[in-house]
Amino acid sequence: MLHAIEEQTGPVLKIEAATEGFNSEIAARVYSETGSCHVKGLRTDHKRVWTQRREAEVNPFVRGIAPVLLWRIETAGWDLLGFEALEGHHADYSPGSPDLPKVADALRRLGEVPCPAIELKHAEQRLERYAANPAELELFTGTSLLHTDLNNANVLVDDRAHFVDWAWATRGAAWLDAGYWVIWLISAGGHDPKSAEQWAGRVPAWHTAPTKGIDAFAQASANLWEEIAGDAPDPWTARMVAASRRWAEYRQATK
Repeated sequence: MLHAIEEQTGPVLKIEAATEGFNSEIAARVYSETGSCHVKGLRTDHKRVWTQRREAEVNPFVRGIAPVLLWRIETAGWDLLGFEALEGHHADYSPGSPDLPKVADALRRLGEVPCPAIELKHAEQRLERYAANPAELELFTGTSLLHTDLNNANVLVDDRAHFVDWAWATRGAAWLDAGYWVIWLISAGGHDPKSAEQWAGRVPAWHTAPTKGIDAFAQASANLWEEIAGDAPDPWTARMVAASRRWAEYRQATK
């Protein structure tokens, strides 16, 4: 495998394993004489190896919003992607963070990207099992390209915010990414649902969301995270359950 990577990078001088991320079996920064790149990979028989193809197909359409994909190789039973290595830090979602306007701006820029004609899951498909009422699913439909996994570890910030890990890229209503961001803001601590929605309001697409759609999405998200958590959630998942439930309860209380 190393030989195949070196065919792309030149002789490797150092490899630093990534400390964040859950979707890849390999995630590392690779240094060579020509610079560095971020390498992520899955075995070709992994059940989620399709996410490698998804990231490769999306990448040309999100230049300036995501790191550039430099190469993709399949070798020795592995599917590997090599991305430009960004020097930014993981986004700080706490109240008052200077990163928040940059993330809102990145979501604005993503909202201006036409959704490419590639195979993508649809938002209503992904939320089908979690909507309180099947009729609500039509509120999530749309033709916008969405990231949907706005964990702060998937947002790198320097002078601008950049979104990494497009494994769960989705086609759906333009306002949904701002909705996903609301939950992550609440889970970060310090934001109540009202202030988190105020940050979502910095994203133009949020203002296209019907009230019924936001209510339905908040409840569907709470149902989703409760299923993910199961009976014995770890601390990280427990925070997401609490955040999504808090938002859903807020939406119900303000009806």
